[in-house]
Formats: sequence, C-alpha cells, structure tokens
Amino acid sequence: MTQTIPSAEPFFFPGNRTGVLLVHGFTGAPKEMRWMGEYLNEQGYTCLGIRLAGHATTPEDMIRSRRADWTASVEDGYNLLRDSTERVFFVGLSMGGILSLLMAARLKVSGVVAMSTPYELPGGAEKYPTWTLKLFSRFQKYLIKSNETPGASWFDKDAYHSHVSYPFNPTRSVAELKELLKEMREALPAVNAPTLLIHSKNDHYVLPENMERIYAALTNVADKSKAYVVESGHVIPRDAARLQAFELTRDFIQRVERA
Repeated sequence: MTQTIPSAEPFFFPGNRTGVLLVHGFTGAPKEMRWMGEYLNEQGYTCLGIRLAGHATTPEDMIRSRRADWTASVEDGYNLLRDSTERVFFVGLSMGGILSLLMAARLKVSGVVAMSTPYELPGGAEKYPTWTLKLFSRFQKYLIKSNETPGASWFDKDAYHSHVSYPFNPTRSVAELKELLKEMREALPAVNAPTLLIHSKNDHYVLPENMERIYAALTNVADKSKAYVVESGHVIPRDAARLQAFELTRDFIQRVERA
C-alpha cells in the first residue's frame, strides 16, 4: 500500500532547457498543478510538480511538518530542475505562491507566477497571535476550511469531485502558515525577478485585494504584472478558467525568455 494518495503523486515532464517548478497549495497536492504542467510541457518546457512535505498523505503528516520543511521541498525541486535546465521559473498556487515569492528572494529564478496568493491569513484569522494558534492546536487539531458548502465556489464541478486535498486545515499548520506569510511579506522587497500575479474575481476564500497588496509590496520588481480571471474559485489551475491561466503563464514565460 502506497503512502501517497493515489493520483496525487509528484510529476516530472522532460522538455527543453527552460524549467518550470509547479508548487501546490496548503493541504493540497501536486494534482492541483498537473494539468498546468501538462499544458506547459506541451509548449516545450521541462515541468516538475513537487509534493510539499506533509501533503498528499495523511493530515497527521502535515501536523508534523513545519514551514522550513515546505521551503526545503521547494529548494529540493529547484535544485533538481537546475541539473537539467538553464533557467527556472516558479509557478505556485495559494501557499505555493507564497513559497514561490519567498524563495524567489533567496534563489536565482528567471520569473515567478503566483496564483490565488494570500497576503495574510484569510477569514480574519490573521488577528490571532501565532502562540495562541499553537496552544489551541493542542485542544483542537483541525479547523473547518470555510462555512460554505464544500465545492460551492467551484465552477467546474467535475474537477471539484476529482480534487485531492485534506478536508480540514490542521490548526498547528495554520500557525506555520501565518509565520510563513510573515516571512513572505518581509521578503517581497527583495524579489527582483519578473513576476506575474493571477487571481480570480470569484475567489471568496482569498479575496482579490490580496493580489493588490502583494503587487504593491513588490517594490524592486521592474517587470511585474497582474491579471484577473473569472469563472473560477480559489483553485484556478483546476477550475473552469484554467486555460486562461495556462495561456497567461505561457505568454509570460515566452516574453521573459525573449527579453
């Protein structure tokens, strides 16, 4: 019996000398990024979809993981891609976007695409100090993700039914996410790689205003752009507007390569 949830495995699609590292979201799995990886590979790019530590196995594994494990997962993927490519782009969803922006301040990357990326914890959770979340996690292991009916915000219902993620947010991991967001906000002025931000106007989980705040904080990125999509919830690369996001990403990479 495998440890990884079936269909949620990491993936690698060899291509040309431009590598794309695809990073999934909080409680999610590489499957969130697989369609995007397949599309970009069809454009010729070498694509690696990593599995962040503690994800796509059991929620208990995620509780044991820490933000340093997640950044190490991204760095491992980056180093693997650097062995077979000349340049690396980061493409991340939600927490994958947080990690992509943070690690772009630490590693030499050619560009970053961050989708549905929060600037702070959603739903008012940012107001709770990290220590209270860590203490609370001893008594309440999991938190509900949203008050809405599961899948209600998805436009592509078939894609939702095949989506892989943990059903609840591990409370201890939320504390780690809060600290990771703090690291990202502090690192944003140090990012200088070309950056594309993509957000859905229909995202009720991470509100679109988050993209505007990240965009404003990228003070040293000369080549930065933002794009809104519609007919998508939070998980853009799996929802109905995915092709638009795929094409925006392809066009961004091609433009940066020509520069």
